[in-house]
Amino acid sequence: MGTVAAQDNNTIDLGAPAAERDIDRGLEHYFLESDAFRRVLRGETTVILGNRGAGKSAIFQIVARRSRANGARVIELAPEDYSYEMLQRTMQTEEQGSWAKQGAYAAAWKYTLLVLVMKELCKKQVRSKNASEAAIRKYVRDHHRQPGMGKLWALISYLKRLEGFKIGPYEAQVKTKELERLYKLEEIRHLVPHLQKALTDQQVVVVIDELDKGWDSSEDAQAFISGLFQACVALNGLSANLRMYISLRQELYENTPALYEDAQKHRDLIESVSWSEADLRSLIARRIRYSLPRLAEATDEKCWNALFAAGRGTRRDDAFRYIVDRTLHRPREMILFCTQCLHTAGERRSPLPLRMDTIALAEFEYSRGRTHDVAAEQRFQYPDVLSVFEAFRGQVHTFERRSLEYLCLEIITGEVTVGARARRWLADYDEDTLIDVLWKIGFLTAEVAAGTACTDGPLTFVGHHQAPQLDVRNVRRFAIHPMFRACLGTREVDADIPCRRHGG
Repeated sequence: MGTVAAQDNNTIDLGAPAAERDIDRGLEHYFLESDAFRRVLRGETTVILGNRGAGKSAIFQIVARRSRANGARVIELAPEDYSYEMLQRTMQTEEQGSWAKQGAYAAAWKYTLLVLVMKELCKKQVRSKNASEAAIRKYVRDHHRQPGMGKLWALISYLKRLEGFKIGPYEAQVKTKELERLYKLEEIRHLVPHLQKALTDQQVVVVIDELDKGWDSSEDAQAFISGLFQACVALNGLSANLRMYISLRQELYENTPALYEDAQKHRDLIESVSWSEADLRSLIARRIRYSLPRLAEATDEKCWNALFAAGRGTRRDDAFRYIVDRTLHRPREMILFCTQCLHTAGERRSPLPLRMDTIALAEFEYSRGRTHDVAAEQRFQYPDVLSVFEAFRGQVHTFERRSLEYLCLEIITGEVTVGARARRWLADYDEDTLIDVLWKIGFLTAEVAAGTACTDGPLTFVGHHQAPQLDVRNVRRFAIHPMFRACLGTREVDADIPCRRHGG
């Protein structure tokens, strides 16, 4: 058995943590179909919300692949197709002229997406004698023959036209007339009935993913997102055979006021992605089954125990409990930690199932990577927050509120050194607001009492991902989330303090 286990250790592959790289490695075979995914696939919900690493891209990759398999034409817009920095360089600010950017972006997005759909329909090898398709083909040929231009060339072009009339030296009467034409998409308005007819026997799916990459919270970035949301909602009503899907990071959604306000009118179209602990176990089990065919019929628990040795029932020697407690319940984190365990085992020539000593050795690299990743996620809203994390280096895991407030005060006043960019945003914070920020980004966990819906014992520490509605102003005890501890070299709680989940 030991030899078999050792061979398994050399061949087991849990796939890539990023869906774009995993789609050709087996994602379609071990993808976990949730109710949320099925609603998206049916087109009942078209906007996906979730934290980075929560599986939004995986859902879109499978939706795109299955749509193509069913004969649909699929248009995918990825990070390389848009650049917030380019928009900021290209466009004038609202202060430089009286023009509302959100409305301009909504109109430009409608124009751009309609053009992309029409161009996709023109890719048929055989020219159709259908009058509607002929009209579309003629428009594309006459107006969009720019070879080598990116997918969003039309967006920038249309925005510049709007900007010209908003800010340019035109008489008021001319401005009003031309702007009305642009906002009403007069250039292509007559083609909409033709497009609807062309879509009666051809499905087109548009997938717009990873809008958070390069997000800088600028005026243009916010207008870009909220305008896109408006355009997609409007165009999804054009035809049953046209579907526009968008994924948004939860924080981005909550921190773009115009988007958040618009989205409240369309809650039925929005799908929030979240994962239970059972889902996360099943996620790894499916990947183990795919990698080890001899376990094809095994239960999730048996698959997990093939990878990690079963403990004696306590939290400290239960591999699943130990690993899942060091995540923010995101699939990517589970994959990264388990993969790091396999890598460490390979270096040590440790056979399967892996024991706690191997997991503990793997933890530092995982913790360091995730600590930097979380800081990078917040680089626009909370620049240099990594230096704030560093202020907790060597601290005890758990804090009474008064002790935590004192440390936060030292950080804010500069008694504890943090980066220059962090000092700028910290200048507007007090101890309570800094605690709230560290809670919301996952760095801190809060102790809650028995009877709270998110607990599984008499006393426990929970993260924001487990209890997002919790008001931490009334919490008396906090802990550094276990995911960050190995990286920051934090210390165990005192011996007389009981060990609690996320607390010791």
